[in-house]
Amino acid sequence: MEPNIKSGANPLLRAWIWLICLSAGSALVSFAVTQGVQRQLAASVIVLLALAKARIILAQYLRLSQAPGWLRGVTLVIGLFCLAVLGLYLIPFLTA
Repeated sequence: MEPNIKSGANPLLRAWIWLICLSAGSALVSFAVTQGVQRQLAASVIVLLALAKARIILAQYLRLSQAPGWLRGVTLVIGLFCLAVLGLYLIPFLTA
């Protein structure tokens, strides 16, 4: 498979760069908690970043970008799972 020079960087390379950036963002958010940012807000942001990373992995590395219906379906399931996990984490804070 020859790289497509006209489209710029290799899609897997771009995906890898995005994954590195999103991981750095997660690390910065977790560090921000030690500087006084609320844990609930940080957890929400980290879950969103994890969802974005999962979508990149599914679309680029597993090539679900070639099957948009499957990509939407799997993203929906993972999104609902992330929402459930975040909800379970936030319940004690909402009831206190």
